[in-house]
Amino acid sequence: MRILVIGSGGREHAIVHSLAESPRVEAIFAAPGNGGTAGERVTSNVALDSADSSAVIAFAHDNDITLVVIGPEVPLVAGLADDLRAAKIPTFGPGAAGAMLEGSKSFSKDLMERAGIPTAEARSFTSSDLALEY
Repeated sequence: MRILVIGSGGREHAIVHSLAESPRVEAIFAAPGNGGTAGERVTSNVALDSADSSAVIAFAHDNDITLVVIGPEVPLVAGLADDLRAAKIPTFGPGAAGAMLEGSKSFSKDLMERAGIPTAEARSFTSSDLALEY
């Protein structure tokens, strides 16, 4: 397997570390990765902007990537997983709609309230004056 891991944090390092232990993994590319990912077996850090879906798709095609794993919420909420799946690239990570649960606490609270899921009371504000008044 040739795997692309999107992200640069500790979560992505843990993912890369676990994937690198598999003898089935031929290469891992961490984009952009970090100092920890750079030291893992069969792993290379690559300069790749996760906000540029076209560049990620091109990289995956050019490097025979068999799986993309997306760690951070921002590219997930932006729809990177959806774009990769549309390009027929196997991807681990929720689509933009599912990622909103983690990416927006306000969205999650509204959804839980509408669905009758128990959650702590909360209010969202777009004005600091209204928040202070509350």
